[in-house]
Amino acid sequence: MKIVYQNVIWLLSFAAYTYMSLAEDEKPAVDIVAFFHEEDNQAKLAFETAVSNFDIMDSPVEYVPRIEVTSESDSLEHYNTFCNLVKAGKVGSIISPTSPKVAPIIESLCVNLEIPVLQVHWRASPLMNNSMTINFYPDQKLLSQGIGVVVRNLQWRSVVIFYEGTENLIRIQEILKIQNYDASSKSNSVILKQLGPGPDYRSALKQIQNKTEYRIVLDCKTENVLNILHQAKELNLLDKKYSYFITTLDAHTLNFSVLNTEANITTVRIINPENSVFQNIVTRWKMRANVDLDAYSVKTETALMYDAVSTFMNSFRNNYVTTPIETEVLNCNENIKQWKHGLQLATFMKAYDSRNMLSMTAPIEFNSYGKRTNFTLHVIEGNREKVTAVWHPSNGDYLHFLQSAEDRNKEMEERWSNGTVVVASILGPPYLMLAPKHEILQGNARYQGFSMDLIAELARRLKIKFEFEVLASGARGVYNKETKSWNGLILEVLERRAELAICDLTITPERREVVDFSAPFMRLGISILYKKAEPKEANMYAFLDPLSIDLWIYSATLYLAITVVLFFISRVSPADWENPHPCDQEPEELENIWNMKNCLWLTLGSIMNQGCDILPKGLASRMTAAMWWFFTIIVTNSYMANLAAFLTNERSQGSINSAEDLSKQTKVKYGTMEGGSTQGFFRESNYSTFERMWTQMEQARPSVFEKSNDLGVARVQNAKNRGYAFLMESATLEYQIYTKCDLIQVGGTLDSKSYGIAMPLDYPHRSRINEALLQMGESGFINKIKDKWWKEERDEPLCTAGAEEGPSNKLALQNVGGVFLVLAVGVALAYIVAICEFLWNVRNVSVEEHISFMEALKIELKFALNFKVTKKRVKPQVSESSSDSGESRSMARSIIHGAGSFLHLDILGRHDTPGGSSRHTSRHSSRPLD
Repeated sequence: MKIVYQNVIWLLSFAAYTYMSLAEDEKPAVDIVAFFHEEDNQAKLAFETAVSNFDIMDSPVEYVPRIEVTSESDSLEHYNTFCNLVKAGKVGSIISPTSPKVAPIIESLCVNLEIPVLQVHWRASPLMNNSMTINFYPDQKLLSQGIGVVVRNLQWRSVVIFYEGTENLIRIQEILKIQNYDASSKSNSVILKQLGPGPDYRSALKQIQNKTEYRIVLDCKTENVLNILHQAKELNLLDKKYSYFITTLDAHTLNFSVLNTEANITTVRIINPENSVFQNIVTRWKMRANVDLDAYSVKTETALMYDAVSTFMNSFRNNYVTTPIETEVLNCNENIKQWKHGLQLATFMKAYDSRNMLSMTAPIEFNSYGKRTNFTLHVIEGNREKVTAVWHPSNGDYLHFLQSAEDRNKEMEERWSNGTVVVASILGPPYLMLAPKHEILQGNARYQGFSMDLIAELARRLKIKFEFEVLASGARGVYNKETKSWNGLILEVLERRAELAICDLTITPERREVVDFSAPFMRLGISILYKKAEPKEANMYAFLDPLSIDLWIYSATLYLAITVVLFFISRVSPADWENPHPCDQEPEELENIWNMKNCLWLTLGSIMNQGCDILPKGLASRMTAAMWWFFTIIVTNSYMANLAAFLTNERSQGSINSAEDLSKQTKVKYGTMEGGSTQGFFRESNYSTFERMWTQMEQARPSVFEKSNDLGVARVQNAKNRGYAFLMESATLEYQIYTKCDLIQVGGTLDSKSYGIAMPLDYPHRSRINEALLQMGESGFINKIKDKWWKEERDEPLCTAGAEEGPSNKLALQNVGGVFLVLAVGVALAYIVAICEFLWNVRNVSVEEHISFMEALKIELKFALNFKVTKKRVKPQVSESSSDSGESRSMARSIIHGAGSFLHLDILGRHDTPGGSSRHTSRHSSRPLD
């Protein structure tokens, strides 16, 4: 029984072997032909492995890989080779050669005979949109779009593009579109440079050696990349300030570590060597050929070769199930006969779903023209294993980052913190100054000032290290149109010798074209620095200046003359003689009130614009008074009008109060700092006043421009007769006038601008710096250090009146002191006159009442000091003893009394007899005004 079982098993095995052998013999053979221009072991391995790994048991045909090594330029050789292959009648598909010289011949023949032709390389311009060509290499337009999206997300606003040939421009055309090219710009967004034939590319690289462009796109053959980068390193174009973007899809096969560079290198690829499917396929290759093959050494075209062959065999098998496919003998010279299954296979491959296939470059999709429309573009920064983002054609302009923005920023911050940030600046108080004993100090300790404190606090908040580098030239940054280059701090940032630049550096549109600025840490404007008027010697009699000495003398003389004239005219004018007793209709006497005293009072009241309580009644006297009033109103008002100007003349600080005043005069010269933003403001302004000022400054000889603000300030101080004004930024001007008390700020600011920290374009840490500056401003730290260096840390004493105090609008005592003096003298004279009148009255009382002078003085003085009494007796009350003693008057008193009678004084005239009666009467009497 056992022997029977063994025989049955043997028979079944033999039957199965026979069946399989017969089946294998019956399988038709299909040739897959690949044209190579040289012995490419890697591509050959992929080609053969793709065929051998296909499931033979599941395949209805036998696939035969055929490799044809041909010349890159011999068209006839390719024609004959192809024709001999199709005559054998087994060709199912052709892998097109890579040479653009001969590939069109093979592709044209395949189109004529309807044989599917597979492409695995980049084609700058396909022969035609035909139905037989399937290109597994990404479509040139989509690949160019992906490269453009990567560059845009790198935030490169300006780039230098190095390319080998004109066909390379197709690949970088999207980069050209996203960059803004302006021929009139001082810094073009795109600079195109052709590398040349090589292998020495130094001549092309030297063209950017002295430029300020550090973002470089390199589009060349993979085998030339390292050679170009080595030469760039020799020219110092590969240090940490440079960034390179390499467009070749085989950059992952290069070992950039041999360059030993800190430059940022970004590459792209469509394969993923870390993928498990990719690694399994590579492992099969290694086992088949027994070679040590690294996944990162697999070229893009090698992987595409594998996918192309696999796709063809899967399509052939799927079509064979429904319609058996047979190869045919074809003739290149007979265009009538075509392979009847070729178009069917090509159409099926274009619509084939690659998700059912193990692919090295998945996903794979084609359009109706055989162009690949789906792939994954991996973006790698630094190490080739570090994929930072991916792009798919279906996502358009969207680049998908594999890390969150927070993780990317954190990683970037760590790299920033590990290095030292170089900060460029210039010496100039109060922003940066040499510290005491700086000779024995090192590093940042050698400097102090506003900029140092600001950067130190910024570094503390951002947790970075910094180092100040002082620029000896002292230039902030000016663009030279002739040399087309910048200088100063801007050049330091452009050439990346410094990452940051800080001082009183104004943010201007010109500078913002080439560098970025932080958020403003100080706002200001252009203002005018001028010298105060030198104080004149105090003139207490300035109120006399409106009229000349001659006019004063003439006016005083005329005052006396008019008084005398009025006195005589009133004496002769009948209308000025009045009835002393209005109730008496027929008076015996008339009186004239216009004595010399009253005439003086009328003319004086007119001058003072105060008038008088009595007025003339005669026609002549009134005409005289009216003419005098006309004269006094002119003289008095003229005096009052000129008085204001004369009194304020000394407190005036000059006729320059604004930029408009400067522009309309030529006596006072004015200028700015040479090469500064203030000079640029006037040079570029189209406002009429500022244009006029710039013309005057530019034409002035000697030059009104100074090399620094300190020299400009010194020139203002030393200018004779206040003949120079300096236009400078208000923050620095404010610092100067705090201690230089002979200087003032004239007018307000002419514009509005800001100081900021300069940094390279697209500086990755700009947002962090801005955030820290805003926090420092809100917390009051910036104002605190400004007060420290503007006011507190000053070697010179601060001005007592305050640096910001302008010219006073108030009159000082020395301007009108003479008026007070005149008032005091006048009151003193009045007081003396009052005393004299009082003593004279005392004398009269003593005579009339026959008492002693001392007794009369005692009585009158006691009455005058009694302030409660408001009524006075006509005659003082005198005691009997006082009256008796008065009988014995001395001879001296009699003489005085006689003299008074002779001069016709009022009281003595009326009381020259003991009885007090008048000794003579007249028709006309004169009564004084009481």
